[in-house]
Amino acid sequence: MSEPRASPEDQRRTDQYEIRVKGRLAARWTTWFGMSSLSHEQDGATSMRVAAVDQAALLGLLQKVHDMGLSLVSVTCIDPGQPDAPTGDSR
Repeated sequence: MSEPRASPEDQRRTDQYEIRVKGRLAARWTTWFGMSSLSHEQDGATSMRVAAVDQAALLGLLQKVHDMGLSLVSVTCIDPGQPDAPTGDSR
């Protein structure tokens, strides 16, 4: 039995994720992580909105979090209909 093939539209789709880490991440890391937004939460965490084309790309982003010695709080797949910026203080 053959596996269903992904449509060309599915192959181009990127999923959006919100990655939360403990502490305040400086805005200068936006390009390195490929973030579409960054916000500092009231609890001292930083929320990053990032895009990943597949699980391997997401793992690469999480590896960057690890390489920087950041403490991962959560990873959430974002519904495409949600607003672009995470809630919180966007300084």
